[in-house]
Amino acid sequence: MFHVSYWMFFFVCSDTYFLTDFSMQVEGMQVHANEGGVTQTRGGVYWLILPAGYLGSSFWGMLFILASTNILTARIAAGCFIAALLVVLFVAKNWTLRGLCIGFIIFIGVFWLLQETTKIRILRYIILFIGVMNSLFSVYDIYDDLISRRVHSSDAEKFAELCPCPCNGVAWGVIWGMISFIFLCGAMYLGLVILS
Repeated sequence: MFHVSYWMFFFVCSDTYFLTDFSMQVEGMQVHANEGGVTQTRGGVYWLILPAGYLGSSFWGMLFILASTNILTARIAAGCFIAALLVVLFVAKNWTLRGLCIGFIIFIGVFWLLQETTKIRILRYIILFIGVMNSLFSVYDIYDDLISRRVHSSDAEKFAELCPCPCNGVAWGVIWGMISFIFLCGAMYLGLVILS
C-alpha cells in the first residue's frame, strides 16, 4: 500500500505543479490508500490537464535520474524535493498524503544527514532509486489504467472525447506510454553519457 500511494503522490503532484505553471487554479489534492488520487482544479485547458499526471510523473523521474549523476545535483534534487514536500504537506486535504510527505521528508533527511556526517555516500543512489522507480511506475500505471482495462472515466478516455482525432482512450494510453518510456530511456542514456 505504501509504495503505491507514493507513486500516486507523484502523479497528483505532477498534476498540481504542471497546472500551476499554466495559471490554472488548483483547489486541492488528495491521495488515497487504494491507488487513487485526485487534483481538484478550476478552469484551465483540459487537454493539458489530463495527461499531466502520467507524463509529469515520468518527467520528474527523468529529472531525478539525471540529478543522480553528480553529488551536487543530487543535493539540489533532494533539497527541491523536500521543499516541494513541505508545500504539499500544508496543501494536503487528507492524512494519507500528509503521512507520505512527513515520511519522505524524514527518509530523505536521514540519508542526507548520513551523506554529510559520515563516510556513507548514498544520497545519489537514493535520488536515482526514486527517479527510476517513479519512471517505471509511470509506464506501468499507464499500461494498467489506460491500456489493459478500459475505464470510461479514465484520463485517456476523457482526452479522447476532447481531441478531434479518431483515437480512443486505449490509443492515447499507448501514445502516453511511449512518451513515458522515451523519457525513461532518454534519462538512462543521458545519465550514462554524463557518467562516462
